Amino acid sequence: MLSLFTLSGLLCAQGLDTELDRKATELLQKMTIAEKIGQLSQVNGEYGQITDGMRIRVREGKIGSVLNEVDTKTINELQRIAVEESRLGIPLIFARDVIHGFKTIFPIPLGQAATWNPGLMEKAARVAAVEAASVGLRWTFAPMIDISRDPRWGRIAESLGEDPYLTSELGVAMARGFQEDNLANKGAIAACAKHFVGYGAAEGGRDYNSTNIPENELYNTYFPPFKACVDAGVATFMPSFNDVNGAPASGNAWLFRKVLRQDWGFGGFVVSDWESIRQLEVHGVAAGQEGAAQQAIMAGIDMEMASGAYAAYLQKLVESGAVPESVINEAVRNILRIKFQLGLFENPYTNPSDFPALLSPEHLAIAEEAAMQSCVLLKNEKAALPLPEGRFKKLAVIGPLADDPYEQLGTWIFDGDPQHTVTPLAALDNALQGQAETHFVKALETTRSYDQAAFPEALQAAREADAVILFLGEESILSGEAHCRAELGLPGAQLELLKAVAQTGRPVISIIMAGRPLALGEALEYSDALIVAWHPGTMGGPAIARLLLGLDAPSGKLPVTFPATSGQIPIYYNHKPTGKPATEESYVHIDDIPVRAPQTSIGNTSYYLDAGYKPLFPFGFGLSYTRFEYSNLQAATPMINSGDTLVVSVELANTGDFEAEEVAQLYIRDLVSSIVRPVRELKAFQRVRLKPGESRKLTFNLPVEQLAYYYPGTGWKVEPGQFRLWIGGDSNAELNTTFEVR
Repeated sequence: MLSLFTLSGLLCAQGLDTELDRKATELLQKMTIAEKIGQLSQVNGEYGQITDGMRIRVREGKIGSVLNEVDTKTINELQRIAVEESRLGIPLIFARDVIHGFKTIFPIPLGQAATWNPGLMEKAARVAAVEAASVGLRWTFAPMIDISRDPRWGRIAESLGEDPYLTSELGVAMARGFQEDNLANKGAIAACAKHFVGYGAAEGGRDYNSTNIPENELYNTYFPPFKACVDAGVATFMPSFNDVNGAPASGNAWLFRKVLRQDWGFGGFVVSDWESIRQLEVHGVAAGQEGAAQQAIMAGIDMEMASGAYAAYLQKLVESGAVPESVINEAVRNILRIKFQLGLFENPYTNPSDFPALLSPEHLAIAEEAAMQSCVLLKNEKAALPLPEGRFKKLAVIGPLADDPYEQLGTWIFDGDPQHTVTPLAALDNALQGQAETHFVKALETTRSYDQAAFPEALQAAREADAVILFLGEESILSGEAHCRAELGLPGAQLELLKAVAQTGRPVISIIMAGRPLALGEALEYSDALIVAWHPGTMGGPAIARLLLGLDAPSGKLPVTFPATSGQIPIYYNHKPTGKPATEESYVHIDDIPVRAPQTSIGNTSYYLDAGYKPLFPFGFGLSYTRFEYSNLQAATPMINSGDTLVVSVELANTGDFEAEEVAQLYIRDLVSSIVRPVRELKAFQRVRLKPGESRKLTFNLPVEQLAYYYPGTGWKVEPGQFRLWIGGDSNAELNTTFEVR
């Protein structure tokens, strides 16, 4: 806990000498303690209703924000009460989890991350913001930028993957899309960087579980996306549910007072997660709800979501001297500042006619492009894809996810409407009119079903077809918050269905819709081609159809490592080398070990006897319908000084027959450092479109400061010495060179 002296100095240091801060301070001086605490209280909406109790609390200035109310008439009426009937006329801020779209649903965030396209993700967030703002929402709880290395964790679906650099770039793009360059713009909404910090490192991949993260890992791996969002001007922050090294985030003054406010200069406000302040008592670090309220406000949690500890106890805590009123004042000032930035005092009401129509053709086109670029081709043998034009007359479309408009939307889509979804079956039927026939058999009622009664019909359809498209994966409810899985195989009898269909001898193309990486080893074995389409959203069907029919080529790249088995987890590309790294020469499979072999006969390096040391697919991996070749990698100046920029170039050529896009990725390794550094680290990437036979020289500019790492007790530094650099199509790129920092 920070001392009162340190806290007081910190609060003064945060005062922003701006017009907005002046307005906030002037208003603050007029407020009673009850009205101040009201600004710190966020309540859940009544879903289109306004209870007498809600009217009274808003009129008395005892509510600062309302979440989960999306009826514009209700929003405007509550806002009218706040602005016209409360003593000081302070507007409310209406919030909602607009995670990957409002009405137009985009791929889940993990799927969007597979686009490796910040510009496209910014457009998607812009669409979501405009649609949400059109009903009166001005605040979303996104982006989620937790580094996620464990696919068992259900919320990996909401994340942007395992890499700090990629997550930083994409998280900033989302925040920029939500907020534009001015929060007062019509259609801009406040973004929220969450969950600070380490939520994705929950032990065992089990939601809400504890995390133990050393200081150097916090700074080098988990902090960077949050720092990037602060630098980009994100308006709000949210703590994680978990404890971080024994201190629950919602009561962690070091995280929010020291790191976020003092070190990073964050000027927005912090909102708790749902009832996470109340849960400080459950964690066992607070004696009752009064203690929880005291701990959270002193830690720097400005607003309480859903639970009522602040409303019930803060005034008493101030009157007793347990919480200085200056702490309350600073929390209120932080909130008022954002309300002024949003222009709520000048424009509190919403007129939907001021905005583009929901699900407009322009919005749907962006959703389709995002879904198309998110698809990752993991296998394509015997040129199974794209389907040869004019050389097939009948397609068998099989599986529980081929025509399920709800499930393809994914997790956390409170406002998505399945009636607007275009499924893969509908898209294929539309695209193939007059050219080929589709025969659809659902085969399994859900992805979890074990009932094989419909298998004979599916197999008959497969035998009569020229090719089979199988839509497999997991329902949307199987990922997301509190939906963690210990085993990552295809649920239900889906694998049995795939095996049976493969035995018909027809080409089998598997499309996997899921909220996480799955262990797809056997699915790959029985598929001629396999695409991971994640949960692709409203326009997933047309996007998938485009790829299947060769109207565009897959360009998605994995934002997270795919394990070969659940037992390999955690497995991620930017791991440390260890003193005994595994090699091809050292690896011996369990079945090849002689009986009673001496211990030294099995290599003594870091791997699993039954699963090796390699993932099923590495971070950054993704095939295309064409071939890309990298050559002539050069560092313009192989020796550089601190403060310089390393300029690196490489030739990229499309040597295949399809026009396509490639994501060229640059990785580095600090070969000798004061603490152990990862075997590779992503530092830059470019998305490039090339025609068949076309080549292009790509140039990367890498500031030396980007090579810095955090050394505990010392801080950030770039150490002189040798570095290795790779450029290629995934994290296993072979083309490399070296450079030296002096």
